[in-house]
Amino acid sequence: MPPGSLVPAPRGGRPGAYPEAVTRYAIFLRGVNVGGVTVRMADLREVLGRLPLEGVATLLASGNVVCRYDGDAGALKALVEGALREAFGYQAWVVVVTAERLGELIDACPFPADSASTHTYVTLCSAPHVLDELEAAVTAADHDAQEVRLGPEATAWVAPRGGTLDTPRSVLAAANRYKQFLTDRNLRTLLRVRKALDAL
Repeated sequence: MPPGSLVPAPRGGRPGAYPEAVTRYAIFLRGVNVGGVTVRMADLREVLGRLPLEGVATLLASGNVVCRYDGDAGALKALVEGALREAFGYQAWVVVVTAERLGELIDACPFPADSASTHTYVTLCSAPHVLDELEAAVTAADHDAQEVRLGPEATAWVAPRGGTLDTPRSVLAAANRYKQFLTDRNLRTLLRVRKALDAL
């Protein structure tokens, strides 16, 4: 299977097999396969496949999941975090976004996915007041920062190619107090996730 392909869990259903009331969700794991936390995507699919989710599939190796779930985002977040902590033994945090909302956030982004000199990222947050705090800190530290708030739960920002981790924004966002709330994704990754959700 080519790198980046959508990989379904063993119990995933066929597209169109679910009631319209069941919501499509994107789940974004924070901090996996970096900093000593290793979660193989095959193992992740197996763990999530045991939950009351349908159509579970992973995309890329950075912890991107699509699924259908008959419940709200808060319940899904708690369910997945609990399963990850029990299965993998780390303090798991995830950000959950409905397919509809993810599409709105992507459409609101004014930056291109890539340019010759930059990458575009989107910070997704489970607590808007935390994103407010981070944005204020970034503004104070970097007057030239290219950032646009896409909604209460997301901010788009631009980083130079090869220098993402050195930006004031990345340094500030790495603070421990933000870890349970924030995760960053390249805009290209979010476009792939939206395509996977459309096919779910």
